[in-house]
Formats: sequence, structure tokens, C-alpha cells
Amino acid sequence: MRICLFSSKPYDRDSFLAANCPPDWHLQFHDTRLTVDSVALANGCEVVCAFINDDLSATVLEQLAANGTRLIALRSAGYNHVDLAAAQHLGLPVVRVPAYSPHAVAEHAVALVLALNRRTHRAFNRTREGDFSLHGLTGFDLHGKTVGVIGGGKIGQVFAGIMHGFGCQVLIYDPFPLSGLDALGARQAPLDEVIASSDILSLHCPLTDDSYHLIDSARLAQMKRGAMLINTGRGALVDAPALIEALKSGQLGYLGLDVYEEESELFFEDHSDLPLQDDTLARLLSFPNVIITAHQAFLTREALGAIARTTLDNIAAWNAGSPSNEVKAGA
Repeated sequence: MRICLFSSKPYDRDSFLAANCPPDWHLQFHDTRLTVDSVALANGCEVVCAFINDDLSATVLEQLAANGTRLIALRSAGYNHVDLAAAQHLGLPVVRVPAYSPHAVAEHAVALVLALNRRTHRAFNRTREGDFSLHGLTGFDLHGKTVGVIGGGKIGQVFAGIMHGFGCQVLIYDPFPLSGLDALGARQAPLDEVIASSDILSLHCPLTDDSYHLIDSARLAQMKRGAMLINTGRGALVDAPALIEALKSGQLGYLGLDVYEEESELFFEDHSDLPLQDDTLARLLSFPNVIITAHQAFLTREALGAIARTTLDNIAAWNAGSPSNEVKAGA
């Protein structure tokens, strides 16, 4: 069986080869994104293994199906980049990795909180230039602050538990009833209360029609003045241009992003020799109280190993006639 991996980096190659797939499975690693222009690389491959910024629109899926692909195996939990209705019409099952390491993403969110609060990024640059002054580096105690978590899944609950360990009061919004929150020191609350009450607001929900631009200018105005916003979920949860106005006015005090709505043409590649073409992202990067990382929250050895093992297990289950972790249109 031939398996074509798009958007694969050296760490993907290492983790998949270490997972010891069956000897008659042939893995083809391609650094390029899956697009209409690169889809021919998958010709004759029964399985296409795609990542979050690969193009799995109807046009691409039609070409894959016509050229022999019979399974789409995602190396991610999210699947908003897949036209599931088209895949279902073409008879292409789509499987995903529903969980790999909630600790990886939650811990990265906490790292953004700590770095923004104590201005670690600014202090690092100063001391390297011989500037040992402390002006402008004042932070605040996390202890006693209110932390809002939007999305009470595994990642959100791990993040909540960590912040409770700092002595924070934790509020969680989720559209479904949650259990076990007492052990996390958290309380489920309505969305408006979570947004308005939080000193730190962290997004851990999936991207759906209901959550698209969940944080817009109206929601930003609803937040405490000077509060911190963290997004390690999906870029389109936040209306990025609205962030600029909130930062300029001081309504938003700190911003940490690991995802960006228009990241597909930028993230995971080195563009340092070229002018940044995205004006919104360039403006966000100019603020001293903003940290943006390039979708690296998942990037731990443990998470990469789990992604590789689950992906290969999904392929094996499909090959045996009993697909697992399948996603369908309307589900």
C-alpha cells in the first residue's frame, strides 16, 4: 500500500518511521502542501495523509479519487479544511487523530500566558544587547486572577487544571454539560460571564459555523480592559483585524496566538528573506504585548509519536474493513 504524506517535515518523517508500519506499506514524504497544483504527487497512492493547511476542497478530492486514492487520513484533530460532503459523495472515507497530547497544546498556552505576563520575550532581547533595565517589564501575580476557558474538551480541561494550580479562579464555557470540574477547581459558566469576568481568556474550542469569529469587536469590547487573550485553537475563532483596534486602544492588554486565520500560505515555512505580504499579521507582530508562534503548540515528541501511531492505526483499521476515528458530513 502506498501512503502519500503532504506537508511533511523532518519531524514527521522521524515519527512515522519510528512507528514501524508494516513492511508492505510504502510511505512517500512530500514537504509541499496538498493543492490543486501538487495533487499529482499522490497519483496511484491509496492513502493520502494530510495536515491542517492542506487543501482538501471538492476539486482536489475529485482529482485524488480519480487517480486512485481511497482514504484521506488526517494527521490532526481538526477537519474544517476538508469538504466532507464532497468526500462522502466520492466514497472517500476521512479519518482523523481525535486526541494526541492535550498536555502539549495546553502547556504551550500556559507558556504564552507566562511569557506575555512577565515580558520574557522583551527581557530576552534586552539582555542580549546589554540592556539590563527593568522598565516596562512589570507583570502581575497569576494567583487570584480569573481565567476563562472557552471549550471544555481534553485540552481545555488540562489547561484549566494547570491554571488552577497557579491559584487562579477558573471559569469554563462549553455548549454541553461538563462533569468532573470540581477536581479541576473550575466552574462551568455562560459565555458572556466567562468573557466579561476573565483576566485571561484562552480559546480551546473547535472551529464550526457557530464559533467562526467568536471573538470579534463586540466580544473584545465585552472583555475586561487590559485582559489577556490566548488562542491555540483555530485561527478563524478570532477576527484578526478587530484585534488591532483593541490593542491600539488598550482594551486588549496582551495577545498570544499560535494560530492565524490566513496562516496556510505562511506557517511551517521559512519566509525570512521575503517581505511579509500579510498586512494584518505584520501589524500584529509590531505590538510589544503580542507573541505569535507558528502553530507549534502540538510540537512535542510525545504528541508527534501519538499522531503517527494513531494515523497508522486508522489506516490499518480502514484496510481491515472497520474504519476508526472516521468523520462524516453533518456529524
